[in-house]
Amino acid sequence: MGTMPEGSSPSTPRTLAEALRTRGDEDLAALLRARPDLLSPVPNDLTQLATRAGTRASVVRALERLDRFTLQTAEALAVAPDPAPYETLVALLTGDEGDPAIEAALPRAVDVLRGQALVWGGDDRLRLVRTARELLAPSPNRPSPTGLGPTVAEATAGMSPGRLQEILAAAGLPTTHDPVSAVAALTSLFTDRSRMAALLDTAPSEALTVLDRLVWGPPYGEVTANPTPPVQWLRDRGLLLPTSLRTVVLPREAALHLRGGRTHRAPEPEPPAVRPAATASMTQGRPQVVDSTAAGQAFTALSTVEDLLKDWHEGGPAVLRSGGLSVRDLKRTAAALDTTEQMAAFWLELAYAAGLLAADGEADERYAPTPAYDDWLTLPAAERWARLAAAWLTATRTAGLIGGQDTKGRTLSALGPDLDRSAAIEVRRRILDLLAGLPAGTAPDPETVLARLRWERPLRGTGTQDLDTNAARNAATAVPTDLRSRIAAWTLTEAEVLGVTGRGALSTHGRALLGHAQYGLDAQAASAGNGDAFAGNGKPAPGAQTASAAALAPLLPEPLDHILLQADLTAVAPGPLQRPLAETLAVLADIESKGGATVYRFTPASVRRALDAGKSASDLHTFLATHSRTPVPQPLSYLVDDVARRHGHLRIGSASAYVRCDDDALLGEILADKRSQGLRLRRLAPTVLAAQADPATLLEGLRTMGYAPAAESAEGDVLITRAHARRTPPRTAPVPVPDGPPVPDGTLLGAAVKAIRAGDMAATVVRKPVPEPARNGELPRTTSAETLATVQAAAMTGAALWIGYVNADGAASQRVIAPVRVEGGFVTAYDHTADEVRTYPLHRITGVAELADDPA
Repeated sequence: MGTMPEGSSPSTPRTLAEALRTRGDEDLAALLRARPDLLSPVPNDLTQLATRAGTRASVVRALERLDRFTLQTAEALAVAPDPAPYETLVALLTGDEGDPAIEAALPRAVDVLRGQALVWGGDDRLRLVRTARELLAPSPNRPSPTGLGPTVAEATAGMSPGRLQEILAAAGLPTTHDPVSAVAALTSLFTDRSRMAALLDTAPSEALTVLDRLVWGPPYGEVTANPTPPVQWLRDRGLLLPTSLRTVVLPREAALHLRGGRTHRAPEPEPPAVRPAATASMTQGRPQVVDSTAAGQAFTALSTVEDLLKDWHEGGPAVLRSGGLSVRDLKRTAAALDTTEQMAAFWLELAYAAGLLAADGEADERYAPTPAYDDWLTLPAAERWARLAAAWLTATRTAGLIGGQDTKGRTLSALGPDLDRSAAIEVRRRILDLLAGLPAGTAPDPETVLARLRWERPLRGTGTQDLDTNAARNAATAVPTDLRSRIAAWTLTEAEVLGVTGRGALSTHGRALLGHAQYGLDAQAASAGNGDAFAGNGKPAPGAQTASAAALAPLLPEPLDHILLQADLTAVAPGPLQRPLAETLAVLADIESKGGATVYRFTPASVRRALDAGKSASDLHTFLATHSRTPVPQPLSYLVDDVARRHGHLRIGSASAYVRCDDDALLGEILADKRSQGLRLRRLAPTVLAAQADPATLLEGLRTMGYAPAAESAEGDVLITRAHARRTPPRTAPVPVPDGPPVPDGTLLGAAVKAIRAGDMAATVVRKPVPEPARNGELPRTTSAETLATVQAAAMTGAALWIGYVNADGAASQRVIAPVRVEGGFVTAYDHTADEVRTYPLHRITGVAELADDPA
């Protein structure tokens, strides 16, 4: 615990600023860490810090980050008298019957509120900051989240004195001489348990039914011009008070009596437990099953991303004018990956978040792999997966939103704008932390995970606007906005397909990525529910990515250097292939099916594709013989030789386009074929045909007719066609959208606390009397001669001075300095405000005043 600042008074603080002055440095640092928005910029002193802590935006943000019970504690204080003793708060939360669990959890909740400067004062005078009370307390148009309405005094404000006396008489109370005493008498009746019980015993049963409907909120009800007898009975006795011609409200004191003194129907002092799923017994205690399943998913994820970017190797779809991928192109991508559109969108966003995919920025802008993709391909499989998983963990772009609409009714597209949700990192990290808190190999019940998440951030689940809405709403029955729940559900699904989890349970390499267990952080602490797990930016701890790759590497299959050739012109790859082998085989054969083993099929078109890429028949025979564990089937050898023999027999060049061949009979056959009519061929010479089609169309047309032509250059050389890799210029991965200011580190907190202390001392230090202009102005005013004399005297005696100073930019400030040396028109002094030695020009000092006591 930090030391109490000098000059603090042990008396009861009258303001939040005075309460902050009684705190130690560690407590102030904890406040700034919990509410980092208070540091932007660093406050000049504690008064400014208290003012900033009471602003609406800052208070709303602080309330959003409270767990449910701490928020319920603040809600109870909002409807309690101001100030309220601790015993009153206990009574409001536990009711007449008491609750040991609430009494045990309440001190922590009060400490959290006090630590975040939402509550100040001792246990005998707890005060909720004014802005928080305004947000949480009832108003004429908005009930409290507790479901309570206004007090009797608030509800009767503006009521005629005669009407007040009528209510007193009907309730069996003696009349008074003024409205104030009448309201006090009625309030005393409603807060007296025995007298209130006696009054309700005389109520008609229908009147009690009306009260039952209002007691837990909303406390407002509509009435007709001629209310029913039960409602009239309640109105006559002040149990229903009018707020307008057709609206009545149940007073707070009466509602609390009917509730047994409780402010909340269901206080939740403890977080709901995350329970194992019904099927968790199949894997519980068998983490190796989870790890192997997750590793299989991780390998599939790598293959999917590679297939996606390989498909866009020569350039992907065009970028929409508004940004993003069109629906048609998303469908094509999903079909190419053999998955759903939603999962295709997830893989696209994952590659984009990892910096492997971007728009090329050209005039006809298209998507393409980035140079980082080529570097990524050279890494071992486990490291490639760790990069993808780390990018997913820290991304704010939310793929689950794709296909929905924004606030303007526009469809959200994959890779498009408006997909960032700042809460995504927090929710994603917290979900995985909760999974890490379960025994190894145990999958959670998703509903209990969502319930825990809603307990930890109830206001974040319902949306910030709930604090400012004018709709009467009971917090106990409000339906939350489902974005956080949807992000949580998407996280569970995405973690499974990415291989972070297996069979719903967190894998060993998933724990390593989070930095849990043997990798440095206690998983049980992460799931304790105290809110500390939300600190930080969600990034993996240093070394976590490397540890995760190391944990995954033994589980991934080793790349193979061989295939199995079969007599039906197919080849089977019994596992992942080494990259050079896989790339060559992808050119020579077509993939027929994928799974545990990949099946390739050799066709004339695929063999011709390899020949077009510059391979010769002998190269292909050598390749097949080298990499096949089985003898090369005779049909495959015949296929290669047959296609190679016919390949290049016909040559196509550009005139518009021509065909030449040494065999004039073959050219005559082509002319006679009806399928060539669309090419509009004519013979120029016995061995040359001219066409009115371009070379590419002519090449494709003759291949369709079953021939194997080859393109040639203007010099007559065969053109070798290779896939042209299209890459974007160097691109950085998208920057996540922060969820508010970053949490400051210890160095920044220490410097900020020191600066605030120094500024507060300068603002509150006791000074000797100064001339009248200095007392009335913000800065002391003295003549140059007086300034010089006072500074020189202080340098000789070591006394501290209060000075007014204007810097080169014209900014005025007050400082407390201890002069050390005065020479050459400058004073060198220890600046208590900045906590360092500085030199000041004497002509910029507006004036000086001696301090009553030396602050040093």
